[in-house]
Amino acid sequence: MRSLMSVAPGGPDTLQLLDVPVPEPGPGELRLAVRACAINYPDTLVIEDKYQIRPPRPFAPGHEVAGVVEALGPGVTGPAVGTRVIASAPHGGLAEKLIARAAHCTPLPDGLSFEVGASLLVTYGTSYHALADRARLRAGETLLVLGAAGGVGIAAIELGKAMGARVIAAASTEDKAAVARAHGADAAIVYPPAATDGKALAALFKDACGKGGADVIYDPVGGDYAEPALRAIAWGGRYLVIGFPAGIPRIPLNLTLLKGCDICGVFWGSFVEREPDKHRAQVQELLRMCLDGRIRPEVSARFPLEQGAEALKTLSGRKAIGKVVVTME
Repeated sequence: MRSLMSVAPGGPDTLQLLDVPVPEPGPGELRLAVRACAINYPDTLVIEDKYQIRPPRPFAPGHEVAGVVEALGPGVTGPAVGTRVIASAPHGGLAEKLIARAAHCTPLPDGLSFEVGASLLVTYGTSYHALADRARLRAGETLLVLGAAGGVGIAAIELGKAMGARVIAAASTEDKAAVARAHGADAAIVYPPAATDGKALAALFKDACGKGGADVIYDPVGGDYAEPALRAIAWGGRYLVIGFPAGIPRIPLNLTLLKGCDICGVFWGSFVEREPDKHRAQVQELLRMCLDGRIRPEVSARFPLEQGAEALKTLSGRKAIGKVVVTME
């Protein structure tokens, strides 16, 4: 089988398309014929040894896939061979075959494509866990979403609206702001590509959120955008730490005292392991929401496996709108 492998630490250009043996599933595992693998920000970090998890090399990045079950390991009773599923795995998605834990596979309804299925678990799962569990978002509250046209940003907008919030989207270009509005944002603002003037940026966020500020801030950007956004938070607000493509920020903790607010870390992968029953219930709810049109994963770029490195470059260069997907067909 073909697999796009990381053989040494480095950027996307270090990946090599190799022929490797077809893996056999062990106890509690199954093998998927991968049809689509969505690219996420951690995939760009893990190949450079900059992520929390460092798989032994060689390995294929990619941990969010959709495909068809083709073999069951010992003791596994389902999903049955031939079932269309979505799955998450620590790595291995950028390959024609993937070994996944059966418990981490969910049947994909016939009404949803492999590309949409592959785009659902990580971004919408992260945003659902963040907004419902960590932020306890309530109807009528104001939600400020940074990086609003990315995969997790769009997910946060749609889920925030589904939960009854007023959603303010913030993005780096007018085109991205338009995408955010199309996905339901009540208002969208454009911030500069580089946050050089923190006071001006804080004023922009405050004006957009209104006098009361943002009850919840969803930040998948980090860097120099974090402190200005935190300055726009409401009394008792919740600041969600999602990711750091702009760098890990330094937050002056006196702001949390003055605002009486919480800074909440969001680590979806650990949540899946620690609370599997709750995770499975949330996935089922996300599938229902997708089928009835309340959420609409947007796949903006598609690459074949042999161009998988370009898919990672598209995401790491912050050029992506919605989801970037690698297909195996």
